[in-house]
Amino acid sequence: MPSTLSLRRPFVADHFHDLPGFQEDRHGHNWEVEATVEVLAEADEIVFTKALDMWVEAVDYHLLNQMTALEGRNPTAEALAELAFRHLQNAALRPVSVRIREKANYWALCRESTEP
Repeated sequence: MPSTLSLRRPFVADHFHDLPGFQEDRHGHNWEVEATVEVLAEADEIVFTKALDMWVEAVDYHLLNQMTALEGRNPTAEALAELAFRHLQNAALRPVSVRIREKANYWALCRESTEP
């Protein structure tokens, strides 16, 4: 029977916004990612942990604007949530949602749309 598992990981990263309509100087945050996946077996838990840790390693202590996957986009919490969600899908997992917290009261949630 499928169940869900959630993991949280903190990371630190800088970013700036430089696209028309949304511009801010370079600054950093103590971010947090919380991901939830559907698990069918114990092996899924191991794959999930490794995949999430790999994603965090790719962003932790980096300038997010330099990430190829975010080229042409402002590296917002929304963009990071989508990026982490897709990363988990590419790891052959079944993500339910990914939440990226940028500040205590500011976060973005990405989940697969159930609409046709």
